[in-house]
Amino acid sequence: MAAPPSPRPPVMVLPFPAQGHVMPLMELSHRLVAHGLEVDFVNTHYNHDRALKAMAAERGAVDPDGIHMVSLPDGMGPDGDRTDIALLGSGLPAAMLGPLEEMIRSKKIKWVIADASMCWAMELAATAGVRVALFSTFSAAVFALRLHVPKLIDDGVLDESGNVKRNETIQLSPKMPPIEAAELPWVCVSSLPERRRLMIQILLKTNPVIPLAAIVICNTFEGIESEALDLVPNALPVGPLEAPAASRSAGQLWPQDLVCLPWLDAQARGSVIYVAFGSFTVFDAARIQELADGLELTGRPFLWAVRPNITAGIGEDWFDAFKRRVEGKGLVVGWAPQQRVLSHPAVACFVSHCGWNSTMEGMLHGVPFLCWPYFADQFANQSYICNVWGTGAKVHADERGVVTKEEIKNKVELLLGDDGIKARAATWKDAASASIAQGGSSDQNLLKLVKFLTQQ
Repeated sequence: MAAPPSPRPPVMVLPFPAQGHVMPLMELSHRLVAHGLEVDFVNTHYNHDRALKAMAAERGAVDPDGIHMVSLPDGMGPDGDRTDIALLGSGLPAAMLGPLEEMIRSKKIKWVIADASMCWAMELAATAGVRVALFSTFSAAVFALRLHVPKLIDDGVLDESGNVKRNETIQLSPKMPPIEAAELPWVCVSSLPERRRLMIQILLKTNPVIPLAAIVICNTFEGIESEALDLVPNALPVGPLEAPAASRSAGQLWPQDLVCLPWLDAQARGSVIYVAFGSFTVFDAARIQELADGLELTGRPFLWAVRPNITAGIGEDWFDAFKRRVEGKGLVVGWAPQQRVLSHPAVACFVSHCGWNSTMEGMLHGVPFLCWPYFADQFANQSYICNVWGTGAKVHADERGVVTKEEIKNKVELLLGDDGIKARAATWKDAASASIAQGGSSDQNLLKLVKFLTQQ
């Protein structure tokens, strides 16, 4: 009788500690497990606790099959501000490199897939003897822009502190999104000059190691980003990534409110405005009230995901009163099961911050966008949606910087009355679906990735 095959060493997956980074890397982990690999998924202690609570709240499970959830410190105290991503990111190498080396050695790990926002993990190749692949949670276009930043500094567009010295439109190739220098991800990531400087300095320090990565895995597909992918060294597009139906809570840091699903079932096809702004967007009282009034003014059913820390200055009493006022017309939930919402036939459009995960999910399900970016790469994604793919419209703020209720109503009507946008969204849906179907470009690339990771 033949001896059973020796077990494959686990692959370590290392996301940056934020919702929009944890989720796509968890989705990739599920894909790897489906192809026979095992994954050690490394969260920070803080996010590990949140993820386990979110999973337990939905289905009582702890570890997803084949994925071992482990955690390490992030270098911040219990009351540290983990929404300050520049500060959080700057402390991670000192807190995590030593424990990661120990874990790699003890588990005989051969491969690490590290978030590209944690390029310092490339050091593990030398110190722990592993091969390192990077994973981009951003578009290939934004990744290419990242590599282009030193030239923008040399050309006098930016300085080394992330300040715009000459605002101009940047477009690296014809099918890539045009973006103003003032809206580059590292310029608009924070209103604090010292935080922008910190982000640019981290980028300049880590950019040179990116070409050393064995692979740069991208949550995109060749049909939409072929020109951008040509500018990313060793790029391997495997998207759009989406969680398997049975494990959609595994990458979530907030419990998902499933009450919205039967509510959607009761709505007419193509009637619902879905509104969600990701894990970082913050509104002040005036802007959140204007948004609420705008949704009501549309006269259409709406589903609005309002996470607990989305606003300051408005209490639960105000939201409770709003919920009562719109009962029967709109539904407000805490954290929606977004992929299931976007795939629902009742959804007509997506009012979105345009994070890359949301952008890919909306495209995969053919949903038109009303774009409302907040920071970082979201302005580049808006440019893709509105200027390149033609699958959405953008909101415009007034002279006070407020998007008025009338603007919301008018743009929803414009979006839902535009047959061209709907047709293009349907075309890109087909292209995205084809890429991940058996034999599609992303499916073939995933098989290449599995082959890489199983080489001894």
